[in-house]
Amino acid sequence: MKYRQLTKEQFESLHQEFARFLASQNIDATEWKQIKEEKPNVAEDEMNVFSDVVWDDVLDKTKYLEHFSKTTANLFKCENEEIHRIAIQVNWDINLLEQEGFEWLLKNPMDNSVEVFRGTKPYNQSDRNAELFDLIEKGSAISKGEIYEYFNQLIS
Repeated sequence: MKYRQLTKEQFESLHQEFARFLASQNIDATEWKQIKEEKPNVAEDEMNVFSDVVWDDVLDKTKYLEHFSKTTANLFKCENEEIHRIAIQVNWDINLLEQEGFEWLLKNPMDNSVEVFRGTKPYNQSDRNAELFDLIEKGSAISKGEIYEYFNQLIS
């Protein structure tokens, strides 16, 4: 397994897609029920393969990630060969996880208490999706990139 198995909630929300996946392997609902009961390891393998397919599809389409903590923001632009990062550190008593703190940052990006760093690096072993998945597992969220692009324009 390349990534991790989807959660129960994710499987439920992808019920139709999973049914089509099983159908593509000539497994109907009755047979799936039988496999789950009689061969749970085979059922687990099918769920793992489907999870990898879903994760690969999601990660292939991912262009931006962001990760916020109380005093930092890490914004990523995920290109095919390399990943760009804008790291923001707020050295002031502010909480970026709260709406008020986040809005303060957007209104005061050049304040003396705000440090902004930029970097670019190629993906390790050219495995883009594995690196993006690792960032997601560590708390990053897929985004549309508005915040990244806002700061990118400010510091360009």
